[in-house]
This record gives sequence, C-alpha cells and structure tokens, in this order.
Amino acid sequence: MEQIAAYHLTGVAMAAAGALMLLQLLVADAAAIKAKHIPGTPVEPNHENFLFRASRSLANMNESVAVFIIFALVGILSAADPLWLGRLAWVYIAARAAYMLCYWFNIKLMRSVFFGISLFALLGLGGIMGRGLMG
Repeated sequence: MEQIAAYHLTGVAMAAAGALMLLQLLVADAAAIKAKHIPGTPVEPNHENFLFRASRSLANMNESVAVFIIFALVGILSAADPLWLGRLAWVYIAARAAYMLCYWFNIKLMRSVFFGISLFALLGLGGIMGRGLMG
C-alpha cells in the first residue's frame, strides 16, 4: 500500500480529469438546453457558436483522456518515477483546463498552444511509463 501512496499526486490528477470532463459535459448540456438544440442532431460547425465550442472541447478531451488514463495506470503499475508521473499528469490537467477555457472563450492561438502542451505532457507520461516498464 505504501508503494501506491507514492502515486497520490497522479491519482488526484486522474480524479481531476474526471471532474474536468464532468464540468465540460454539464456546460455543453446547459448550452444545448439554452440553445434549444434538438438532442441527437448534429451541432452546427461554427466557431462563433458557444454550443459548438463547448461540444468540441468535450469531444477533444474524450479523444485524449484514454491515453492519459492508460499511461498513468501503467506508469503506476510499472513503478515509474512517482514524482515525474505526478508532475506530468498535472501538466496535462492544467493544459486541458486552459485549453477548455480558451475554446469556450474562442481564444484560438492560446487554445492551440495549450493543446500542444497537453500533447507534450502525454508524450512525457508515455516516456516515464516506458522507463518504468524497462525497469
């Protein structure tokens, strides 16, 4: 149990990923209700429309969160460096939160910057996980 406790920082980051996804789901649903969007119909692809931006932000998180969870869990199970695993997990979470806000407020350049940071965090997590697997 002490070995798992070393990964507390990563575990809290994983919980934060869940909270971030839930927040995005609630905001996208509230935007759909406010826009009187018919459930099951496509959202019009228009970056000037908040419902589109909220839906895309959630969809983009869905596209990367599985990689984050797999890398974090395999990193923990392979006894990867807990400090680096936790730090990179939090870089991913912070970048995804900033990405979400930039998408919601239509700040295009910064949205791309934070997407890139989250991608590099995932690559780092993959590297740390790989080092843990190599022993």
